[in-house]
This record gives sequence, C-alpha cells and structure tokens, in this order.
Amino acid sequence: MIPDLELDRLVAIAEAAADLAGTVIRPFFRAVPDAEMPATEIKTDNSPVTLADRRAEQAMRAMLAEHLPDHGVLGEEFGLDRPDARFRWVLDPIDGTRAFITGRPVFGTLIGLLDGGDAILGIIDQPVTGERWIGAARRPTVFRGPFGGDAGCRPCARIGDAELSCTSPDMFAPGDLAAFRLLAAAARRVSYGGDCYAYGLLALGQIDMIAEADLKIWDWTALIPIIEGAGGRVTDWSGEKLTPYSDGRVLAVGNERLLAPALALLAG
Repeated sequence: MIPDLELDRLVAIAEAAADLAGTVIRPFFRAVPDAEMPATEIKTDNSPVTLADRRAEQAMRAMLAEHLPDHGVLGEEFGLDRPDARFRWVLDPIDGTRAFITGRPVFGTLIGLLDGGDAILGIIDQPVTGERWIGAARRPTVFRGPFGGDAGCRPCARIGDAELSCTSPDMFAPGDLAAFRLLAAAARRVSYGGDCYAYGLLALGQIDMIAEADLKIWDWTALIPIIEGAGGRVTDWSGEKLTPYSDGRVLAVGNERLLAPALALLAG
C-alpha cells in the first residue's frame, strides 16, 4: 500500500502532466490543417491519430521520466518504456480522437497509474472545457470544472431506470452487438458518443451504465479509480477485474446493484 504522502506526490505529478498535455493540445483544437498541423493520419489498426496526440504524449513522457525515472510508461502512441518497473503510467493523450478532429469537446486526456496489476490513480482531463476528474486509491473521486457538479454516482438500482451509454455501436462484433441490444432494450434510454467523457459523466451521476468493446489498456486504466472512487464498478463482461489480458469488453455501472442484471443481459 502506498503511503498517503507518496500518493499525494503522484497525484500532483499526474495533474502537472495533464496540465502540460492540455497546453499542447489546445492550439490544435479546431485548427485548420497546414504544413505544421497536418491532416489526420490513419494507423495500422485503422484508428486516427494527429500531431496533437503524439506531441502531448511525448511531453507527458518527458515529464514523467524527469520526476519518476524508475517508473514505467505505456502510451498509445509510443509503446512501453521500462517494462520491469513496479509502477507503470498508462497514457492516452487524446481519447476520442474522432471527436477531437471534428471539433467536439467530448474527448479527454487519460492518465492512469498501475501498481503491479492494480489501477491506483486516474485522471480524465478535458483541456477545452476545463473539466477534470481525479481518482486515487482509498479516496473519493474529485471533480473540478466550470459547470458545477460533485463526483458521485447516481443510486439507480434498476436497469429499467438506467441511462445507458456507448461510444458507438460500430465497436461491437456481431455477437457482442446482439448482447448490447438486449441491454439497451432493457434500459431507460441509450445515448451514443463521448469516449472517456461519458465515464466522467457516469462519475457525476449523469449516466448509470456504459457497455463497450474493443477497449485497450490505455482506454480503461485511468477510469477505474475515478469510477470506483465515485461509488461505481468497472469490470469485463464476465464481471471480472480488468487486466492487460482482458478482451476489451468493459462494463461500468454507477450502482453495484446494476452489475449482476447487466451482466446477465450481456451474456445473452
């Protein structure tokens, strides 16, 4: 268990990294591409990437290497450094690149920290709206932003009353899409879009459930301390803890009483 003073230091470093990423990202938001800011590229997995993604991750990596040289870093754009380190930072400089490149402020920078296999710290930072969620082990989630609101999941206990969210139905394989539709049919409403921003809204009590597939470790590491610190749960579609070997299917609920019925519907 990390002492509180050391956890305070790690949270401060994570916030400084989020601040730095924001200063890199904001000039690219809604900017017209030119020689300095070229159009979006497509990676080998068919996902988009921009110069903002790459420069923000490079800036965060440099900061972490300066302050925490014995820690590992895994980032979406530049892979893994120091793979044998006990502590590993997991970075997604722009989660929601499609939203970013189309000028919608519902993307976010994700900064997570693993202690072995346990996610002990997470930040969702929206650098345009100025909203930030901070989750840390053994602590309640903290939210800061200009629109008000306090971190804390809604006490919705019935699937039929629940607001369900998903970034896009296109992320599901056919069998998973059929399972998601069962859950969607049982929920009160379904909304689409948001990427990591939707998980922040779940931690604010605006959304009750999120079911998604094809998520990578940099997509979910930061989310776990935030949602669980707000009173919710994050698992795979079997109800198990997420690990680097998970299959990418993720279920997040604001009230643990939603977990079992949601899992049953996703199981078909």
